[in-house]
Amino acid sequence: MILAEEEWRARLLAHEARVDALVGPHLSRRRAGRTHPVHDFLFTYYSFKPAQLRRWHPGTGVVLAGSPPHASWPGYEARRSGVAVGAAMVERRASTVEWVRGLLAATASRPAHTGCFGLHEWAMVYRTQPGDVRHEAYPLRLGHSGTDEVVEAHQIRCSHFDAFRFFTDEARSLNALTPTRELQPSLEQPGCLHAGMDLYKWAYKLTPLVPSELVVDAFELAGEIRELDMRASPYDLSGLGYEPVRIETTEGKRDYVERQRAFAARGATLRERLLAVTEPG
Repeated sequence: MILAEEEWRARLLAHEARVDALVGPHLSRRRAGRTHPVHDFLFTYYSFKPAQLRRWHPGTGVVLAGSPPHASWPGYEARRSGVAVGAAMVERRASTVEWVRGLLAATASRPAHTGCFGLHEWAMVYRTQPGDVRHEAYPLRLGHSGTDEVVEAHQIRCSHFDAFRFFTDEARSLNALTPTRELQPSLEQPGCLHAGMDLYKWAYKLTPLVPSELVVDAFELAGEIRELDMRASPYDLSGLGYEPVRIETTEGKRDYVERQRAFAARGATLRERLLAVTEPG
């Protein structure tokens, strides 16, 4: 596919404007030395920087006609009709593409399990004391003892290693599973909020092989999922405008599962798009 200069330039400018609107509040807080327990996660837990997110890539198989700035970017090469991601870059990223594709395909092959109710966040503060929690500036809605009681009253079945590894030592033994990095392709399931958020990670790790529009779509989904993740957490974030999803109640559980299913459906679409662009050949 060859994109004329006016076409790729319009996509580049639209992408930059979209990203500027998404990352502007974070950059303003960073300049002011302020933090945010919900939105900063996308920039602290994930390693893709705002400037990297803002750089537009068309993906493999697309030639940019005219004089694109990509001509001087790593991984691109000149073609007779323009500039495109080079064969050397594709070859260099082949093992990463293969691993990510395997993980995404395995996840997509499984049904979406709901019913975890976001208890991974509760397990991260189980049996802690004041001063030991990550978001110390925000109180626990039910206090430490009340939080512990919620954990102990539920079965915890977290399948995601990068959530499980932040459990307190006391909470790990309560989990029905023991996720590891090696078991990730065997355990990942599409109903998991963290698996949905991580679609952003897999998209940016494949940059510049995937279109940047797909990366930002995944970024937006991750941001929305993060909001639910923290609204269902034990923290009281009402002062920031986040009403809690009270998963300790029957009504709160229903609300959580409904939202979880909607995110799983959107994540399935993004997963299919990522699988499509990593198709061999």
